[in-house]
Amino acid sequence: MSFMSPPPKGLQRDDGLPPDDTVRWVPSRKAAVLKAIQDGRISLEDACTRWRLSIEELRLWQRAMDRVGTPALRVTRVQAYRPLLEQTPSRSEEK
Repeated sequence: MSFMSPPPKGLQRDDGLPPDDTVRWVPSRKAAVLKAIQDGRISLEDACTRWRLSIEELRLWQRAMDRVGTPALRVTRVQAYRPLLEQTPSRSEEK
């Protein structure tokens, strides 16, 4: 099985989340992962392990969603907003 091929039929999941071998992170996939974490369907740590992401990357995605919305999850937008998104959140934004 190559890195980009889908998992065998018996291993496919139907949980609405991106495949474990996802390498192309479009905004809808990022939003689906963030929603699953928020809903408690997957833990932050499990998400990091499953998709080989860092906690910092997921937190950056969450800040982008909180401050700008789904359009900020586009790679070009994250790059443009990165200085704003990497700033320490104000007390009102902390959860």
